[in-house]
Amino acid sequence: MSETATKYSRVMLKISGEALMGDQGYGLHPPTVNRIAEEVKSVRDMGVEICMVIGGGNIFRGLQGSAQGMERTTADYMGMLATVMNALAMQSALEAIGVFTRVISAIPMDQVCEPYIRRRAVRHLEKKRVCIFAAGTGNPYFTTDTAATLRANEMACEAIFKGTKVDGVYDKDPKKHADAKRYDHVSYDEVLEKHLGVMDATAIALARDNDLPIIVFSLDEPGGFRGILAGQGTYTRVQG
Repeated sequence: MSETATKYSRVMLKISGEALMGDQGYGLHPPTVNRIAEEVKSVRDMGVEICMVIGGGNIFRGLQGSAQGMERTTADYMGMLATVMNALAMQSALEAIGVFTRVISAIPMDQVCEPYIRRRAVRHLEKKRVCIFAAGTGNPYFTTDTAATLRANEMACEAIFKGTKVDGVYDKDPKKHADAKRYDHVSYDEVLEKHLGVMDATAIALARDNDLPIIVFSLDEPGGFRGILAGQGTYTRVQG
């Protein structure tokens, strides 16, 4: 596929930590990490510059920790560290298949990754390196969805691609309700009003304020990320 086969030149891929678990109930499933890395490589080979944000829910989720009596700020910092572990795993998988990758952390830890410096991150993208932004925004009370939206705006991405387990946005869980309705297009305000669960409210509001489209698609569909960038496949566009 030629480099001109997509209208996007720079995008943000947001995936949950759970996406890396495979069929396991916890942690990392290396074959799943490798499969997602291959998807990312196939899109990079189209000439698209790629940023990534990966959640940490497969290792530790701050909200669950605080619900069990842990102090919320501490629990959130633990969740941020979990995202660094996932980012390093993805970096390893990408570099094993020849994709130069940088893990860039909002919490400085120089021995394992770079600190976040916007201009340096932009330069990495221009050199066709994949940038994985780790440790959220560096602040408690903000999710990795918000971090992905913030970094996408800072990097001047043209869209956020949110990889999920379903092929778009539904009015209710399609795995539990046979009559669930899928949207082809939904506005930011509708997502907020109907609590459609695309991303948290802070992330949606930040995307709306900067008119940044969110494309929701299934990460379980082999070749799905590349296909949607090429204008094929099933997805929901959140915008307007």
